[in-house]
Amino acid sequence: MRRLKHAAASLVAGLAAIALSFGMSSGVAQAQQRTIAIGTGGTGGVYYPIGGGLANLLSKNLPGVQATAEVTGGSVDNLKLIGSGQSEIGFSMADAALDAFKGQDKFKSGKVDVRTLMVLYPNVMHVVTVDGTGINSVADLKGKRVSTGSGGSATEVMAFRVIEAAGLDKDKDMKRERLGVAESVNAIKDRKIDAFFWVGGLPTSAVTDLGATPGVKLKLIDHSDLVAKMNAKYGNLYSENTIKAGVYPGQDKPNKATAVWNILVTSDKMSDKEAYDIVKLMVDKKADLVAVHKEANSFSIENQVKANSPVPWHPGAVKFFTEKGVKM
Repeated sequence: MRRLKHAAASLVAGLAAIALSFGMSSGVAQAQQRTIAIGTGGTGGVYYPIGGGLANLLSKNLPGVQATAEVTGGSVDNLKLIGSGQSEIGFSMADAALDAFKGQDKFKSGKVDVRTLMVLYPNVMHVVTVDGTGINSVADLKGKRVSTGSGGSATEVMAFRVIEAAGLDKDKDMKRERLGVAESVNAIKDRKIDAFFWVGGLPTSAVTDLGATPGVKLKLIDHSDLVAKMNAKYGNLYSENTIKAGVYPGQDKPNKATAVWNILVTSDKMSDKEAYDIVKLMVDKKADLVAVHKEANSFSIENQVKANSPVPWHPGAVKFFTEKGVKM
């Protein structure tokens, strides 16, 4: 009997030791786990699917890393989340990133020590309406119901600059809404707004949805003639671009638009090694991101030049691209 009791006691002690050992090793594993939050945008845009692809890429290939793509208002929100330490990586338009770095416009409450990891693809401004609204130019938005993008988005930043360049007052000359692209599409279908601004990659799924809606004729408004005025005030951030005919259902002619580069950003607190590893992975596994959205085709070595990013580069990214022959 004593032997049985002794054996039972030994078994319990052994199991307890194993459990303690497992708990300790599990705790160590958890302690070593690095969580990376990636600020993207709304679900109807391009940042979100590419951000999801990037999160999957990092989680699968970087030991000890668990990355997640977060739905946000867009560039401005992403930059503020990085500034507050709530996100490690974010997608941003170059103009919004520069504002954050300088502490101006929507960042007057404080600068963000933002650093560029990679230049991504050009974001094209869409000025969208439908037949029957009487809108044929940006000037025709006067007196109309217009969405200028969700609060916290770079769409709003750039929309205000397009409107200003056209000689309109964003507050006095139109009834302004602040909707994301998916919400804007629903609102224009329901005739609750007459037009909306959206800056994003090509094609943007929500705009495709609008063009494919029965009984609706998509209309994109030319505005590339405003680039010079925008650059005169805000620096050479903007360029002329063309949305080719047929990019969207029912789009039967090219749209002369404006564009600004998208960049992937982080803070100055990210280690050089982690920044290097992330950028290397994006280049080496580019095909995985292209499979998620074809705008990832623009993630090229050739686009990694200072002129395409107005904010400082992260040293880890500079190291990687220098090794690839890019003059940083």
